[in-house]
Amino acid sequence: MTFAKPQTLQSISEIIGAKMIGNADFPVLGTNEIHRVKEGEIVFVNHPKYYDKALNSAATVILIDKEVACPEGKVLLVSKDPFGDFNKINKHFTKITNFGETLHELEVGDNTQIHSSVVIGNNVTIGSNCIIFPNVVIGDRTVIGDHVIIQSNTVLGGEAFYYRKLDGNFDRLVSIGNVIIENNVEIGNNCTIDRGVTDSTIIGEGSVLDNQIQIGHDTIIGKKCLIASQTGIAGCCVIEDEVTIWGQVGMASGVRVESGTVLLAKCGVNRDLKKGTYFGSIAEEFKQYLRKEVKLKNLK
Repeated sequence: MTFAKPQTLQSISEIIGAKMIGNADFPVLGTNEIHRVKEGEIVFVNHPKYYDKALNSAATVILIDKEVACPEGKVLLVSKDPFGDFNKINKHFTKITNFGETLHELEVGDNTQIHSSVVIGNNVTIGSNCIIFPNVVIGDRTVIGDHVIIQSNTVLGGEAFYYRKLDGNFDRLVSIGNVIIENNVEIGNNCTIDRGVTDSTIIGEGSVLDNQIQIGHDTIIGKKCLIASQTGIAGCCVIEDEVTIWGQVGMASGVRVESGTVLLAKCGVNRDLKKGTYFGSIAEEFKQYLRKEVKLKNLK
């Protein structure tokens, strides 16, 4: 999330009651998660295992639960609860409506058809020549390009599946990002695309999604990808251009799939993949998989 206007380290400190380490006038431009964070933004960390990653990331403001040596050119906000305070900052600068308020700031382009049963949140932009079928739900801040087709019962901009366990219960990290659907995308029936936690979940230009697909928060789907039904893609993945994903593929969070890759049905992807064709519950190159199967059969 980028703030509407730059803040200072002191102003953020006052919102959450955290101790400042660094120049009180240090500029703070927004918040972000570790995988998308940029200079001027806040990232939070609340476990020693991840201190180095956060401190050495592009973030210049580190919201942390322990006072540590601060890298040059950066500042710290020391908090007893970085997770909760990250939520507090995000909610302070982003209005959470949950469809509870009158629609406002909706922009719709020429020749776009939206069925009367479609539910649209706030600050939504929809381009020209789109077709949006019955019972689609479009969450706050969603951006839809031109020539987009969205089939019935699809949900764009649901809350991210991002929790911590606190006092025996699950505590949600509030999602204040959005979904961006680029031009010439087609999305099938009953798909669910979660909005980013602090950034955007993106479906690239010309990509086509079949029915019953789940795409997690902050995932980026490249241009002209083809994704078949019942695929589940976790958060923070990067699917590069012209990737083909067949039915019931499951993908763990944070993986990258190189352009031109083909994932055959029921692949399980738990690591980054170079360009190729893959198959198997733990994805392996298809030719290698076939050779292994032949060897196993010859053992009988």
